[in-house]
Amino acid sequence: MNILLLGSGGREHALAWKIAASPLVTKLWCAPGNAGVAREAECVALDITDHAAVIEFCRSNAVDFVVVGPDAPIAAGIVDDLNTAGFKAFGPTRAAGQLESSKNFTKALCRANNIPTAAYQHFTDAKAAKAYIRGQDAPIVVKADGLAAGKGVVVAMTEAEALAAVDMMFGGGLGDAGAEVVVEEFMQGEEASFFALCDGDHALPLATAQDHKRAFDGDKGPNTGGMGAYSPAPVMTDAICARVMDEMIMPTLRALKAMGAPYKGVLYAGVMVTEQGPKLVEYNARFGDPECQVLMLRMMSDILPALIACADGQLKNFSLRWFDDAALTVIMATKGYPGDYGKGSVIEGLDGAAEIDGVEIFHAGTIATDGKILANGGRVLNVCALGKTVTEAQRRAYVAVDRIHWPEGFCRRDIGWQAVMREK
Repeated sequence: MNILLLGSGGREHALAWKIAASPLVTKLWCAPGNAGVAREAECVALDITDHAAVIEFCRSNAVDFVVVGPDAPIAAGIVDDLNTAGFKAFGPTRAAGQLESSKNFTKALCRANNIPTAAYQHFTDAKAAKAYIRGQDAPIVVKADGLAAGKGVVVAMTEAEALAAVDMMFGGGLGDAGAEVVVEEFMQGEEASFFALCDGDHALPLATAQDHKRAFDGDKGPNTGGMGAYSPAPVMTDAICARVMDEMIMPTLRALKAMGAPYKGVLYAGVMVTEQGPKLVEYNARFGDPECQVLMLRMMSDILPALIACADGQLKNFSLRWFDDAALTVIMATKGYPGDYGKGSVIEGLDGAAEIDGVEIFHAGTIATDGKILANGGRVLNVCALGKTVTEAQRRAYVAVDRIHWPEGFCRRDIGWQAVMREK
């Protein structure tokens, strides 16, 4: 089969690495890809926001299947346009993808279908949002309604922080994403990531993961797109996973089908495990980044037939096998991220780091120039490792990190700390 993968981050490098291993693949392209993806696929300089150009590429190259990685193309309706042009794609339609592109859409769906989640209110102006916040207790959560590259959520520990977040969002700090906001109660508990492949009717649960969203050690600093992750997440017991499927995933699939927008693709539920049980934090309409990286390392089965089964509505009798090993990834980011950061710094020592047993390095914001790997983004590298335990995977990952010479980069040194404490 001829496969086209859309995206350029660490998630897409991990998907390319896994898809390239499938015996079903004749040719694999990635648009636009990055320096690491280029080792697994032919990178093509396609503007993936230009749907006509993507469709023309598919026609010219007899593409059999398109895998959509990031959230923005899903929200823009790339799957709808590919399907209309006669191409099969992995990912939800624009309507189904509202689970991620509109916080208010998802909260309303939860309210209508008794899906456990935080209490909330939706606002289209700052004055009303502020009045509501003043009547609540801190901490409280302020969320931009639209897509904000993982930076649209402010967990405000004080009323003043919450009011400032409202001003920032309605003031254009997140562009169109902040034109509307959702204000939620703060949920106490441990957060984890739950993934399920969906074909409109059926769902196949995948492995669990836990990511670290804060920039600095000890879960301090600003929210980011994710500074590391590990799988499995011990807090997600078999009983909790069964409840997530029964109380969140399946009611959501039934509701979307009833709306005429069946959900096909991967559904990513951010889950808060509270004293009352699991509650939905938010949905994402694609694989998490960096969770995808650890899931791909642990997946034993060929992923491609599963992705095709989602598009074809054939998941009912499908199963996947997983390695028992734990996987962990450490994000190396450019200093200054998630704020302002520079580009073009040289990264050395990657080959030596990758030689460590059980280590795999997935690229995110990188480019190759004159035989050198340069940083070209905020989150730049995903240094991943497998181990019999999270503790072992963590040790291997940081040994690899220490072999990489990149003075302009930084990383957290405590990825996986909750699991490591449990293992002790």
